[in-house]
Parts: sequence; C-alpha cells; structure tokens
Amino acid sequence: MMTEFAAPLPILARYAVMVDVGYIYAAAGELLFGSSSRRDFRVDAVPLIQVITKHADEIIRGELLRVYWYDAARDRVPTIDQRVIAQMPWVKLRLGNLNARGQQKGVDAQIRADMEALARHRAITDAVLIAGDEDMVPAVEAAQAFGVRVHLWGIEPPYGTNQAERLVWESDTVDVLDGSFLRPYFSKNPASVDQARSDAALGASPTVPSPSQLFGERHARPSTSRTGGHPILSNTGGFPAISSTGPMPRLGPDRTRVEEAGEHVAQKWILTRGRDNIRDLLPGPILPPVIDKELLVDAEKELGLSLRPYQEAREWLRDAFWERVHREFGISIGKSRG
Repeated sequence: MMTEFAAPLPILARYAVMVDVGYIYAAAGELLFGSSSRRDFRVDAVPLIQVITKHADEIIRGELLRVYWYDAARDRVPTIDQRVIAQMPWVKLRLGNLNARGQQKGVDAQIRADMEALARHRAITDAVLIAGDEDMVPAVEAAQAFGVRVHLWGIEPPYGTNQAERLVWESDTVDVLDGSFLRPYFSKNPASVDQARSDAALGASPTVPSPSQLFGERHARPSTSRTGGHPILSNTGGFPAISSTGPMPRLGPDRTRVEEAGEHVAQKWILTRGRDNIRDLLPGPILPPVIDKELLVDAEKELGLSLRPYQEAREWLRDAFWERVHREFGISIGKSRG
C-alpha cells in the first residue's frame, strides 16, 4: 500500500512596516515643495498610513503584524495628530523626544530595538523599513541574522540620493515611493504661503533657496562657451528675456556643466575604484544599469539638479563619462559630440 504525502503548505510572510516619520516627511517635503520643514506643509497622516499599508500588502502578500510609526514630540507628549494616529488599528505610535532645535532624539534607537526584538522572537519574516539613515544598518544586519528579509523603501529624491548608500546595499530589496504616490497626502501650509507673500510685499529677504533653485537661476544667465569664450545660452533653456504674458519655458540643465560633471565623475571613479575596475566597463558605450544609476546620482550631487526629466542631458553625461574613460586608456573612437 502506497502512502500519499500531502504537499507542504506554503510559508506565508508575516511582516511589520517600520516608518521613520522624520525621514518620510522631510524627504517628501523636499520633493514636493522644496522644503524639509514641517512648518511649510501639512500631512494627512491617516490616509498616508493606509496607502502605505496597502502598498506593502500588494508587494509582500502576507499577514501584517502592525505598522510602527516612529515620530517625535516635545517631552514625548503627543500632539493631537499623533493621538489620532495612536488610535488607528494595527498602528503603534512610538515617540522620541523633540529638542529645542526641532531635532529628533531617540527615534533611531527605538527602530533598531524593535526590529531586533521582532526578529529575535521570530515574530516576523519580513520588515518594510522606510528610512534613510546609516544608523539603521546594524538593525538591518541583526534582523537578517535571525532570518528576516528587510525591504527598504525610500522617497524619490529631487536630485542625488536621500538614503545612505550602505543602508541600500545591506537591504534585501529596495523600492521608491514617488511624487505621484505621496502628493495626495501633502499640501502646502497656507500660513507659509501667506508669510512668503507678506515678506515679498515688505521687501524682506527670501528664504534660502534650494540647490535646484540656485542652479536654475544660474543658467537663466548667459554662460561662456568652452572654445570661443563668447557668451552662449543654455542649449535647452537659455532664452533671451522677452516681454510675454505667457509662461516661460522650463529651464533645462546647461550642457557644458553636465559634460564637466560626467568627466569629473569618471576621473573620481578612476582614482577611487582603480583602473582595473573601470577597464572592466570597456569598450562601452553601454553601462550596466546599476553603474549607470551611480553615474547619474553622483552627477546630480555635483550639479544640485535632477537630470532625470532630461533624457538628452543624460546622454551628454554618458558621452562625457566615456570620453574621459577612453582618454585614460588611449582609446580613439572617432565620434564627435556635436
């Protein structure tokens, strides 16, 4: 008589969502409004938590243990909004202290302690971590040592990156919440808008501009040609001042600066990563996707501007990168960048 063995049941995930509120608010504010100060925008936190929970369920497809919402308050006394969050089902409010300078204290330690405890007691198989600080790396490593998979989520940066590189490396998967995902839950604070108008009417000095604003203003002016020394206008956005009631076209990045950034990144990589590693990229001109993204992030850091909306600018960046690499190894391509 043959004995039939039933197929093993699938192992379902049990996961927690751990949110560093200081990170998600500051990064989203910078992306949507060019400001990381909570005074400048409002957050509809309850539906934001709900949509984050739904997104996690779609990706992990298991049982949610709970959402951990790590925020801060003066003397750890919750605000009205935080009290509302604390009453949500399956949500655990964790409060650090907010000092006189508006800085969070104790939040990172709480995240690390909770993640390690959940992993040690095998309460979860997976953890979704929304954070950007490198201080999270020991917690990620400890959770992984107990067999927990860590899924790092970040906020789309306006340029460069807003998460520690090592934190990205150590996580099992990485996801990005973009502007369209976040925008319904963030709105400009009317008081902030009114204050800006009042300052403008009184002739007060404007607030400190973001790097992207500075970059755009610089390239609204004529720039100097590489070869002739005569003023030229930006290829994509440098237009002479004209009287018009219509909207001005969006300024694009200056080609000369993009090319300089591409060459500079190539030079830096040759020095820091070694000629042998760079030689492995030859003959080009296609870069592996991971390396192509690193090139983009490093260039955006130098420029203080996102190149992601400008496909042509990204091609200038790659061309300049390869030109410098080819010079380093004495390769002549015979291609002119016109």
